[in-house]
Amino acid sequence: MRIAQVAPLYESVPPHLYGGTERVVSYLTEELVRQGHDVTLFASGDSVTKATLVAPCERSLRLSPDCTDPLAHHAILYDEVILRKDEFDILHFHTDYAHFPISKNLHLPVLTTLHGRLDLPDLLPLYRHFSQMPVVSISMAQREPLDDVHWVGNVYHGLPAELHTLCEKPGDYLAFLGRISPEKRPDRAIRIAVRAGMKLKIAAKIDKVDREYFDSQIKPLLQRPGVEFIGEISESEKTSFLGDALAFLFPIDWPEPFGLSMIEAMACGTPTIAFNCGSVPEVIEDGVTGYIVESEEEAIRALGRLHNLRRETCRQVFETRFSATRMAEDYLAIYRTLARREARQAHHISTETDSLLIP
Repeated sequence: MRIAQVAPLYESVPPHLYGGTERVVSYLTEELVRQGHDVTLFASGDSVTKATLVAPCERSLRLSPDCTDPLAHHAILYDEVILRKDEFDILHFHTDYAHFPISKNLHLPVLTTLHGRLDLPDLLPLYRHFSQMPVVSISMAQREPLDDVHWVGNVYHGLPAELHTLCEKPGDYLAFLGRISPEKRPDRAIRIAVRAGMKLKIAAKIDKVDREYFDSQIKPLLQRPGVEFIGEISESEKTSFLGDALAFLFPIDWPEPFGLSMIEAMACGTPTIAFNCGSVPEVIEDGVTGYIVESEEEAIRALGRLHNLRRETCRQVFETRFSATRMAEDYLAIYRTLARREARQAHHISTETDSLLIP
C-alpha cells in the first residue's frame, strides 16, 4: 500500500529524548517499510526514517529556539499532505483533530489515531460535530468519555522486538520513567520506595508547565535517602535503566490512554507496579507481568511479592501482545477496510452520476 504517516512536529520521529506519540509513529513507519509498503512520513526535518521524508520544518519545534508559533508550521504540514494526497491509498494522521475540517472532504481513506486523553469538556462537541471521521483508540479505556465517535478499531502500541532485551538478573533499585507532572505522581513513587526501604532512580523530563510543580513538590523529596534523579534519557539508555530495575513504578493518577513505558519495561523483563487507572488493566496482567494496586500501601506489599513474577514471562507477553509487527498488522487491516469502503462509495457515486446522464 501507499501510506502517508502524518506526525506532530513538536518532536522528531523518533524523538531524541521524551516523546511517546512520535516514538510510536516511528515504530509503525519503520515496520510498514520493512514489510514492503511504500510509506511517506510527514515530520520534522531532523527525523530519521527509511520511509520517504517530507519535512515542513527543519527541526522539531520543542528543540527549536526560533519557534514561537507551532500552529504556523502545522498549517504548512497539512497543506503539504493535501498537495500530495493523490499519491496515497490512505492518510494516517497522528495529530489529533486539527486536520478534520480539511480531510473530511478529500474522498480518500483517512484515519486518525487519538493518542491523548479524551475526558476534556471541549472535546465532546468537537467529536460529535466530526462524528463521521474514522478514528482509532489506543485502549478501550481511552474511549469511555466519548460515545458519538466513529471508532473503526483499537490498536495497542507496539515496540520493535529487537529494541530492548531481556535482563534476567536485575539490580537493586526501582525505576520511574516519563514526565515529572502531577498526573504521573512521582511523589507517590518516592514515598513507595522510601517506605519500602528501596532505592529509586527517576529518569524523567520536566516541561516548562511543570517546572513549578517540580520545584515546590518534587525537588524537596529528592533529598530522601536512596532517591536519585537522572533527568531525561535517550532511547538507547532505556534498556539498561529499565532492565536493571527490580520493578518499574507506574503510580499514575489520571486516565492514562496507554502508557508506553509499561511495555518498554515488559520488553526488558521488568515487572510493573501500576495504579489502577485508565489503560493499566488492559496492558498489565495482574500477577503475571506486574501488580495492579489501589494505594501506596498495596504497592509496598506488592514489592514484597516480586519473587512470584518471572521476568522471562514478562518478555514473552511483550512479544505476543506488544510487538511493532502486531501493531502494523492491526493498522493494515484497518487501512484495507477503509480503502474498500471508500472504493465502494466512489463506485456508488459514479453509478448514480452515470444514471443521471443517461437520457
